[in-house]
Amino acid sequence: MVSRGLALAAMLVGIPFQAALAQFGGMPGLPGGAPPASPGFGGPAAPPQACTDLLTMRDQTQKYAAAISAANERKAPPQEACPLFRSFLASETKMIKRVEEQGARCGIPADVPKQMKAGHAKAAEIAKKVCEAAAHPPRPAGPTFSDVFGTPTVPENKPKSGGGTFDTLTGNALSR
Repeated sequence: MVSRGLALAAMLVGIPFQAALAQFGGMPGLPGGAPPASPGFGGPAAPPQACTDLLTMRDQTQKYAAAISAANERKAPPQEACPLFRSFLASETKMIKRVEEQGARCGIPADVPKQMKAGHAKAAEIAKKVCEAAAHPPRPAGPTFSDVFGTPTVPENKPKSGGGTFDTLTGNALSR
């Protein structure tokens, strides 16, 4: 159940996030962005600091998403996945807030924060389930009949595999 949740989370974390951030290309001074403000000597003008900060936050959030994907690949237990989700959600929350504040200045379309919030809500639901699973580890098996009736546990005598009808204490009589 939890491993399926991690697989779904990795998919949900990556898809909306990538679609929304693929539209980041409109920032001034970046490839595909607006032309530089003043023509002249030298290269294009550097992007505003707020836009550079957004790119840094995007990279950090993608790093957390990659950590969740890696944990999913190796089928990490919920106790390991929960802190990864918390880090990702905290980073994504800060980034969404910054995109809402500075998005227009950096050329980010107005619908990107909505897309990011939708993906964030799905990731938060999955994180809640993963962290609940981490908080409540699987219950141990119930008592055995020996525990209930107070009798000692006797080890099982299993015959050696490969034995047959003609086996004796010294081996198979027909193979001699």
